[in-house]
Amino acid sequence: MNDSNGLSPPRGSNIAVVGACGGIGSDLVQKLVAADCNVVAIDLEKSITEAPSPAAHSISFDGRNAKSVDEMAEQLKKVMPQLDGLVIASGFAGQRMPITEWPIEAIDEIISGNLRLMTLCLRALVPLLQHGDAASVVLITSDMAYIPQPGYAPYVAAKAGLVAMGQSVAREVAPNVRINFVSPGAVDTPFLRGGRGRTVDPDAPLRFDMKEYLTKIPLARLAVAEDVTGPVLFLLGPGSSYMTGNILHISGGAYMG
Repeated sequence: MNDSNGLSPPRGSNIAVVGACGGIGSDLVQKLVAADCNVVAIDLEKSITEAPSPAAHSISFDGRNAKSVDEMAEQLKKVMPQLDGLVIASGFAGQRMPITEWPIEAIDEIISGNLRLMTLCLRALVPLLQHGDAASVVLITSDMAYIPQPGYAPYVAAKAGLVAMGQSVAREVAPNVRINFVSPGAVDTPFLRGGRGRTVDPDAPLRFDMKEYLTKIPLARLAVAEDVTGPVLFLLGPGSSYMTGNILHISGGAYMG
């Protein structure tokens, strides 16, 4: 992939992608590999089996388990002792239901699989980014944190908390390590039917009314993975070198804050 504007990560950059086998993660890995970056794909074992990655190395882990996160970090360090870039794109929303019907176990699972996962991953992987040269982190949040939808309270809370947590860490690790966010609306990926590693049924019902959703999108279409990976590449590259703690909203105009 020829980047004549120098906006994508430089050739030879060492980049780890957590959630590499999801719709957004897999498209991102393909583009990074095409740009001659060195990529390690990290995801659930089931996800890696369902959607093998073109990255040179793949590491399986369970981000809800602190020991598994630490073991993943140790494996990554052996393959890639220094990171120039890190993308964390893992997460899932669960089933839509009123707050009074959410089982406690399901609430804990959503918080654990989103906010806790990203916090544990940063805790484990920030040392690989702190090598003195410029490094960039991109965290994938959700515009549901800014346009909350009924029935998804735990997920909304987790994604909003992710931004607050990440901005706090961004202040800690500056100036050599930058942390920014990409915040998509609905994207046409397996996530809309449960997420990679959680369902393999392409006919599983969507978690929302597509027709109603599109009436609220000024650009009048559903996002695809490439709509999100372009901004991620920008945040990983030198064109965003004066940005940290910032949020790029990829919602077709649904959110204009």
